[in-house]
Amino acid sequence: MQSTVVTELEDLARWRSELDRRLAAMSRFLREHDLDADAEMTRLSALRDRIAAERVIVAFVAEFSRGKSELINAIFFADTGRRVLPATPGRTTMCPVELHHDPSQPPSLALLPIETRLQGLSLAELRRREALWQRQPLDPGNPEALARALTEVTRTQPVDEERARALGLWGDDEDDRPPQAADGSVEVPAWRHAVINYPHELLQRGLVVIDTPGLNAIGAEPELTLGLLPTAHATVFLLAADTGVTRSDLAIWRDHLSGSSLQRFVVLNKIDTLVDPLASPAEVEQQISRQREITAQTLQMPAARVFPLSARDALAARVAGDDAELRRSRLPELERALADELMPQQRAMLAAAASELLEMVQGAALRRLAERHRHNAEQLLELRGLRGKSGGKVRLLQQRLTAESVEFETCTARLGALRSVQARMLAGVLQMLSSDRLRTEVTAMNAASGTGPLNLGAAKAFRTLCERLRSTFDRVNTQCDEMQQMLQASVQRLNTEFAFSVVVPMPPSLQRYRVELQRIEEGFSRHLGLTRGWRMSSATYREQFRRMLLSRLRMVFENAAGEVELWCKAVLAPLDQQLRERRQAFTRRREALDRVSGAAGELEARIAEVEAGEQRLAQQQAQLDQIAGEVRACVAELPAAAAESAEPSETAGTQRNAA
Repeated sequence: MQSTVVTELEDLARWRSELDRRLAAMSRFLREHDLDADAEMTRLSALRDRIAAERVIVAFVAEFSRGKSELINAIFFADTGRRVLPATPGRTTMCPVELHHDPSQPPSLALLPIETRLQGLSLAELRRREALWQRQPLDPGNPEALARALTEVTRTQPVDEERARALGLWGDDEDDRPPQAADGSVEVPAWRHAVINYPHELLQRGLVVIDTPGLNAIGAEPELTLGLLPTAHATVFLLAADTGVTRSDLAIWRDHLSGSSLQRFVVLNKIDTLVDPLASPAEVEQQISRQREITAQTLQMPAARVFPLSARDALAARVAGDDAELRRSRLPELERALADELMPQQRAMLAAAASELLEMVQGAALRRLAERHRHNAEQLLELRGLRGKSGGKVRLLQQRLTAESVEFETCTARLGALRSVQARMLAGVLQMLSSDRLRTEVTAMNAASGTGPLNLGAAKAFRTLCERLRSTFDRVNTQCDEMQQMLQASVQRLNTEFAFSVVVPMPPSLQRYRVELQRIEEGFSRHLGLTRGWRMSSATYREQFRRMLLSRLRMVFENAAGEVELWCKAVLAPLDQQLRERRQAFTRRREALDRVSGAAGELEARIAEVEAGEQRLAQQQAQLDQIAGEVRACVAELPAAAAESAEPSETAGTQRNAA
């Protein structure tokens, strides 16, 4: 029995490919018929890039020895006929493991040494420093060799207590310390992060799997809690069915997974351990149900979001092709929930973006076609009026055309002045959203935080920073509204005086960025509370916190600035297009009158040319409607679960979709 997640991911990949193909057809049509404008084509290209790069990120989180790796193997990699990720008893995954596929790179296991934590750099920065990573080639055709290579993520190394503290892996609280040997040495992970680039079919279709380490590694690595987990589309939290929610499980849930921005699924793994030869199947089932209810109450989750299962039995059943045993493992219930919520939401968000862009692009192209229709109609009326007229009448029309052309060119000075005012207002907006402004604000927060043992001022300074950033978005909204009013008034006068047909679009809504800012505030605030604020007394950790915060905020502000800048380009692009076409129309009319003046027989030929051009415009409009209809038909192919809303209720990340 194939995983429902696999089936839905395959359907999503096919749909994305078809949508991209139809958007490519529209892009080609617009270019071939000179209906493309820079603003629309930029957005169309960005949407196609987003469709190609869109990823479904699923993170698996738990204490050690809860069966995360085994569950990943059962859901995604059972087709290899063996375990791909190491999943032996005890502690296995010792560092965050990211599985994805990058076709531009060969299959490999990239490992980042744990010592890079001493540099205070974020993972995003370290990804670009190729020399710091150790890479091992992988052979996708040899599952056994692949599995052996991946055992490297389980490697540890002994260090003394001072070194462990410097690495941020030894805290003042005993719960934040790894095991200590009799000689006083501390066992720490050998690697900070692992990235597996593997051409598995699901990874090629956009799946990204994050396998997190257990114990205190989640809290010790800010990249996980501040970067990777918030960008995941879903988080699967594993517990052991025989122990339920332990103290350390509850700490992970409370500190890292209880926010509303995450789509969360809770798994009670290892229900096979509850099988008792002295108990009846009904009694075992009752015990499983009781554990499920207690877990749901403890985590304050609906019981329907808690899934009892056996990952080990599920993997064995899939490898053996035993559908009955797979159903008894209960894994298909979790897979159906993941498939029903994740893929339809991804599809719905892309469909909503495509639908919105389609309306804008088609509307702009139709306005350009309408403008060309109008020019043709004027020229036909002019040429037909010359039938039977003298050469003096033609010369009179030539003189009038020259006067109209000269008068029309006066609009270029008005356009230049309008651009100058718009550029000045846009520069003010972009300055408020600039990286330099962000860096200044974050530096001020650091200065106000202090460096005491408990660092009690950090939380207050962080709240002040977030309030100032929200105020920045308010000022940007005000500036954009003022810019829109100025543009609307100026464009309206140009439309009236020079017969343009330009509509000023509304400024972009920045609400989504305010929401993302709220998510960042919720996530980072957890690192500043009394239970975890002690880490901020470490200069290394504090620098990591600052860099991660600046990186996340920069992404939000850069996306907002890009959207405002693109809106400004979209406002005046139609004016430039119509200005160019009006000049071309003047040139065609002048050439026609010159030809008519030179030879009487040219009049009917020119009329025939314009009429043929009018027919071509009608054909182009029909083609445009057909191509747009095909895109709409593809967009409308939504699963029932996604049709209700294009906005997921609990997803994270501006970074996941940016067009």
